[in-house]
Amino acid sequence: MIRFVTATFIIVFASTAIAADKASVEEGARIAVTGGCHDCHTEGFAESGGKVDTKKALLGNQIGFQGPWGTTYPANLRITLSKMSENEFVKYGHTMKTRPPMPWYGVNTMTDHELRSLYQYVKSFGEIGRPAPEYVEPNQTPKTPFIVFAPPNMPAQ
Repeated sequence: MIRFVTATFIIVFASTAIAADKASVEEGARIAVTGGCHDCHTEGFAESGGKVDTKKALLGNQIGFQGPWGTTYPANLRITLSKMSENEFVKYGHTMKTRPPMPWYGVNTMTDHELRSLYQYVKSFGEIGRPAPEYVEPNQTPKTPFIVFAPPNMPAQ
């Protein structure tokens, strides 16, 4: 009797571990919130108190971030991922490097499971929308609103 119960427990525990390790849209939704993806890539997310508007989710942002690097815009992740397979996105996620203020080094440390879940979440929205504005070189004037992302006493480079 004890052997049967032990074997049953091991089988149930093992199958639960396998299910928990499966990438999912739900896990991707959690990662997008805790990882801060929506903070910049979803217009109105912060203003809504952290509510995800699925019509705007991860479509990028028309408000730029300006600093010594120029002016960058949060990309439309639906477009970015539409050009990649899940395996390509996992590789990209581990190796990407972007301009500030995007914390790419955090994405680089995500597990394959987390990246697969994030991919599935972004792909679940369907329609890809329009691109975010293009990068603007330093000392050029952006055509959209932007946030100055530098201390007022920024040393000259």
